[in-house]
Amino acid sequence: MIERAEAPRMTTLTRPFDILAKHYSTGSTAYEILTVHSVLVTQLALEIAERYTERNPDTTVDLQFITEAALLHDIGIVGCNAKAIGCEGEEPYICHGVLGREILEAEGLPRHALVCERHTGSGIRANEVREAALPLPERDFLPVSVEEKIICVADKFYGKNPRKLWRRQELGAIDRKIAAWGNGPKTRWEKLKREFL
Repeated sequence: MIERAEAPRMTTLTRPFDILAKHYSTGSTAYEILTVHSVLVTQLALEIAERYTERNPDTTVDLQFITEAALLHDIGIVGCNAKAIGCEGEEPYICHGVLGREILEAEGLPRHALVCERHTGSGIRANEVREAALPLPERDFLPVSVEEKIICVADKFYGKNPRKLWRRQELGAIDRKIAAWGNGPKTRWEKLKREFL
């Protein structure tokens, strides 16, 4: 069964930044890296959504939700041990989606929380969690809605390396990185590319 959640509406577009500031010190390296990355991903996600709706005029895409969820999709990095980007938590980086889901569910944003959990790579299947012994709950972490898929795709184009933060990744490099995880992730990525790029 695919888990879905209804989205409460945020009252303004400043609310995502209010939520980020609640969980991060706003002058910190982690906050600066996170907000730059998230704004870049949001801008690209909106561009992808616009092109997608031009090709699929009968499809409705929730642009407000994309904006909010893309700004919040990596909120969980605060709980990860990723000192290079200023994160002093204890969990492995791959857990940031699950951590983000917990944060946003506590904020009363269950639909946004699912984006956190489902944006990593081209999604992760339960069997891949088991076979790779990933430190994640053994369940599917796959983008389901159009909005989730768009944010997942946009996220691949920007990293969090402080020296390359503003640099957009080349598609070939993204392809190689995802293919390194195996045929399942590669096949899912190819499908996402056909649908959204």
